[in-house]
Amino acid sequence: MELHHPSGSEPLPAYPARALTRLACYDRSTRRGGADHQGSETMTTRSKGPLAGFGWLKRGISVSYRHPKPLFGGAVFLLLACMMPSLITLLMQFHSMQTSTQPSLATVGWTTAVSMLLSLVLVPLYAGYLQVIDAAEHGRPARTRGIFNPYRQGEALRVIGYGLALIVVYVALFGIIIAAAGGGIVRWYMQMLTAQAGHQPPPTLPHGFGIAIALFVVLGIFMMGFYSISLGQVALRQRSVFGAIGDGLIGALKNLLPLLVFAVSLVLVWIVAAIAIVIVAALLALIGKLVGAWLVFALIIPLYIAVLLMMFTVMFGVMYHLWRDVCGDDIVADMALPIAA
Repeated sequence: MELHHPSGSEPLPAYPARALTRLACYDRSTRRGGADHQGSETMTTRSKGPLAGFGWLKRGISVSYRHPKPLFGGAVFLLLACMMPSLITLLMQFHSMQTSTQPSLATVGWTTAVSMLLSLVLVPLYAGYLQVIDAAEHGRPARTRGIFNPYRQGEALRVIGYGLALIVVYVALFGIIIAAAGGGIVRWYMQMLTAQAGHQPPPTLPHGFGIAIALFVVLGIFMMGFYSISLGQVALRQRSVFGAIGDGLIGALKNLLPLLVFAVSLVLVWIVAAIAIVIVAALLALIGKLVGAWLVFALIIPLYIAVLLMMFTVMFGVMYHLWRDVCGDDIVADMALPIAA
């Protein structure tokens, strides 16, 4: 297949039909919302430099300032939805405090199962929130109600299936770490629960506890990249569940160094934020002494909600830009060089 310039004077390089089809699919998907519905296509993951981790955090913070209306509006819905699983646990704890009894194993199991089901129902909302960010970043109409798009467009079951697969991955990775550190951690944890129920001193730390903590830290850094990439693939590239899981694993492994830089940058930002929170708390305490405690509560509740909303927007902003650097727009990147030539 040969293409010509509009003037007809000189032919453009020939392109394989498959490459032109992929470009056309990408163009159609961009007009309809940025998602590549050719989910079976092979996707590529890129390796970024160490400073990319700092860039993810910087862009994750700035995205909420550039698109405040859709992102903070969507974060309000997410905050209310995320409170549902926690509400069940809080009700159980409140009942235990009122009756001064420990919940039975069956009650704990039932509560955990219900909370897990509600958490799975929330996963499509996370995917929808990423779609809202993607639309805003590409200049398309971005609306608060866009977080419900996976439900409206019939994609919720696939995203919930991704959530189930993610639980299996988490359990497998945690199991590997516990097995590597020794089974004494499980026995120690059960002994600690028994000691808490009987108001007894906690047991001594088991052998291998420090190694387990170090491995869990490494796993946490890895999972930040894995979850961001895999959820982005499911939400924005319409990848299959197992395809997205594979992309997440490979992409996170390729970018362990920038993920480490991101984790360090996040710790530094939290230190600065903690100092600011201490200063604000001291000012509120001073106001409470001068005016009254009622004013403190009137000020601290909106402030607390604003901090939670900011955390949601920054967290998902980081996830989006991490995914975009590693997997986003790969078809355009692959095609841009030969077209320019």
